[in-house]
Amino acid sequence: MKNILIIGAGKSSSSLITYLLDNSFQEDLQITIADILIENALKLINHHSRGQAIVLDIFDKKKRQEEIEKTDLVISMLPPNLHFEIAKDCILLKKHLVTASYISEEMKTLNEDAIKNGLVFMNEIGLDPGIDHMSAMKLIDRIKNNGGKILLFESFCGGLVAPESDTNLWNYKFTWNPRNVVLAGQGGAAMFIQEGTYKYIPYHKLFRRTEFLTINEYGKFEAYANRNSLKYRSAYGLENIPTMYRGTIRKIGFSRAWNIFVQLGMTDDSYTIENSEHMSYRDFVNLFLAYSPSDSVELKLRSYLKIDQDDLIWEKLVELDLFHPTKKIGLKNATPAQMLQKILENSWTLQENDKDMIVMQHLFGYELNGKKHQIESSLVVVGENQTYTAMAKTVGLPVAIAAIKILKKEIKTPGVQIPISKEVYEPILKELEKCGIEFIEKEVPYLGYNPNNVIG
Repeated sequence: MKNILIIGAGKSSSSLITYLLDNSFQEDLQITIADILIENALKLINHHSRGQAIVLDIFDKKKRQEEIEKTDLVISMLPPNLHFEIAKDCILLKKHLVTASYISEEMKTLNEDAIKNGLVFMNEIGLDPGIDHMSAMKLIDRIKNNGGKILLFESFCGGLVAPESDTNLWNYKFTWNPRNVVLAGQGGAAMFIQEGTYKYIPYHKLFRRTEFLTINEYGKFEAYANRNSLKYRSAYGLENIPTMYRGTIRKIGFSRAWNIFVQLGMTDDSYTIENSEHMSYRDFVNLFLAYSPSDSVELKLRSYLKIDQDDLIWEKLVELDLFHPTKKIGLKNATPAQMLQKILENSWTLQENDKDMIVMQHLFGYELNGKKHQIESSLVVVGENQTYTAMAKTVGLPVAIAAIKILKKEIKTPGVQIPISKEVYEPILKELEKCGIEFIEKEVPYLGYNPNNVIG
């Protein structure tokens, strides 16, 4: 029997745990879920004979190493900054490791030790990063193997609310960490390349420079640029590609409204607000507006940002109760971003029977035998409810499948890595298709950005 230790039983763990338990007899697995709070883990295990939940404080080094010693493979579902200590333990105790998080610079330093010990340290094997890598490399390898030259690669992904649960004017609800949504796009200008020309979008302009796309029967969407679209050029073997752009998908109109928060300064996380605990929502808005002895908060905001009273953006702000005089923030020494997050969580949290939706689309432009072609590859996954979300499914299932295939030595190349080799992406994508996670491909006219070779 092989043992898998899952550390962390948060929102993205439901499908991961269920998949491993469902396959535990066939694959002869014992699953241990460790968390500081085990109620959620116990609920997901549901008395399954091959699952157990334990209380674990991950800062208790002795207990942590005792549990890792007992297992064959560790899955860390902790926040990214906590993976490294787990990874060092896995090197010391010679255990495989799987995470859904971006590879940190610290994690990269363990590559030689992982190779020397024959250990697979698989990272970025969730949704984005994860399914995006694997589905992209499948098409990139296929185009190159057929003799094509790739000219354009664009990749878009978003966690949204399913149409049947879309009950607010923003057409959005939180499907993953709300803090990451509030802080999205910060930390530097978005960078990408179009027709050989590097482009940059500073944060204060990010949500007004959007791309538009259509996805199957789900209609039109918009996307704002990710911070660094060029990060994976080398990994994907696209060093000389003329156009590469990665973006985050939202329903049309979201970014224009979100830009209001950016312009006001409500997404700033660099300083704390005095007396934030006792402030009303209305007080919070007024912090960012000029003093007036006579004008209301509403009038000052509309005037400052030139919002007409009949503009849908205004209705979106009113819907959030932003001008409520008695609703309290209730957070002590909070940053503006934390205060905004608290307000949004009251309106955008998934209800028990709400369904979320994952949307992903890749565009591949390439030249073959003197002709230009384009492939559109799209994925839509709809969740079941508040627990078994599309986000949990698309993050958790690739992690679970990778873990099993590492233990079965179907994935055996050691080292700190991401899922871009055929050894990894081919079997995992095949299994994901059986679970209903399947891309729809279609040939579309090659669009490009600059068909007449005009300097951009």
